[in-house]
Amino acid sequence: MSTSVRIFLGGCLLVLLVVGGLMLMRPDLLMSSGSPSGGKSASSSQQPSAPEGDASQVRPAMVVTVAPPKRELLPVQVVADGDVVAWQEASIASESNSLTLAEVLVDVGDTVKRGQVLARFNGRTVAEDVAQAKASLVEAQANAVEARANAERARRLLRTDSMSKQQADQYFAADRSAQARVRSAQAALASRRQNWQNVELRAPDDGVISSRTATEGSVPAAGTELFKLIRQGRLEWQAELGDADLMKVKAGDAVVVNAADGRKVAARVRAVAPSANTKTRTTLVYVDVPAGPGLWAGMFAHGTFELGQSPGLTVPLDAVVSSDGFLYVYRLKPDNHVERVRVTTGRQAADRIEVMPARGEQLSESDRLVVEGAAFLSDADLVRVVSKPAVGEGASDGSSANSQSTGNDVGSGSTDVKADDAAGRAAPETTGRAPADKVSGSAAFGVRVSMRNTVWSAREAA
Repeated sequence: MSTSVRIFLGGCLLVLLVVGGLMLMRPDLLMSSGSPSGGKSASSSQQPSAPEGDASQVRPAMVVTVAPPKRELLPVQVVADGDVVAWQEASIASESNSLTLAEVLVDVGDTVKRGQVLARFNGRTVAEDVAQAKASLVEAQANAVEARANAERARRLLRTDSMSKQQADQYFAADRSAQARVRSAQAALASRRQNWQNVELRAPDDGVISSRTATEGSVPAAGTELFKLIRQGRLEWQAELGDADLMKVKAGDAVVVNAADGRKVAARVRAVAPSANTKTRTTLVYVDVPAGPGLWAGMFAHGTFELGQSPGLTVPLDAVVSSDGFLYVYRLKPDNHVERVRVTTGRQAADRIEVMPARGEQLSESDRLVVEGAAFLSDADLVRVVSKPAVGEGASDGSSANSQSTGNDVGSGSTDVKADDAAGRAAPETTGRAPADKVSGSAAFGVRVSMRNTVWSAREAA
């Protein structure tokens, strides 16, 4: 036997010894490499571990409720502020001069009637003046009678040429002068009587006393204001409106004014000012307000103009969220992700509010908007829709979490937990080493159950 043949046989023997030793130490390697089913087992041991790389990237799905927008009739209102003032405020002043104010009969807040006495002056000197004027009138009338008789005699004598024309003219002039003195005395008496009437200061109209400066013992000059009277007790609310709101308001519109005691006072627009304030760029709207508790002249009031109804698109209040200084709603897409829609809000009715999509945005009654949970969302978030807010929905163990989870809970790359659970329960319980494919399957199942528990715990905490 040649040397080369011996070397070849020695090498083969060495290979056989190595293979035999490996077979004695690891018989499972021979089975996995030699049997046709071994390839399948290896393949199955590789498949469950594939999603392990995706488990760390799966985001939890927020549990939310949704509701569609509704088109409803909403009240058209214009809100404004303004001052409450007297409709007309009369100034009541003294018409007598150098008379002492003897008695003041009313005070601020008193309701008075037309002609009612408000105050009295000391009228003793005025009474004396009236008596003197009467005496002067009597004297003037007596002189006038005598002058008239002399004039008549002179006229008869003049016709018979018994008196010269010059002398007759003197009697005629004396008669005219006497008649003039009578008229003067009558005027003086009327003036004294008017002064006597002014001794009592009377109300010019029905109303409420809003101011009083009269004090007993004072001697006010003629024309000095002693009282102010709100005529007929009528008040008006002078609302200030900008140009846009002013175009909606007209005379006769209904208004609700908030009184200081919380009452809602019904009122009506009386008139709109013909010009605007050049400084504030607002226009006054005059609203007739009935006098009553909670409203008085000089107060600042808030009110609402009721201008009918108009349709508007409304959503629940919880559906509108604020972010970055803007208002948004979240619309549910078919893939259970949400998209953010910027809106502006308008009128509010109960628990709903009117929304208008911003420029470039659209909203319709067929959309589904997130209500509960909207405050915790961001654009493109994944959500899980329930019929009502989930209370106590979080699972206490992995099995209950698996029984409530759906395909929407995770992204498109997730694997059904129930399939992994079945694979895990199929693993035989042995005290020795488990087959490699079963070990891989159980490990993948454990990763998924742990991930599910984390998702539900986070959702329950939220």
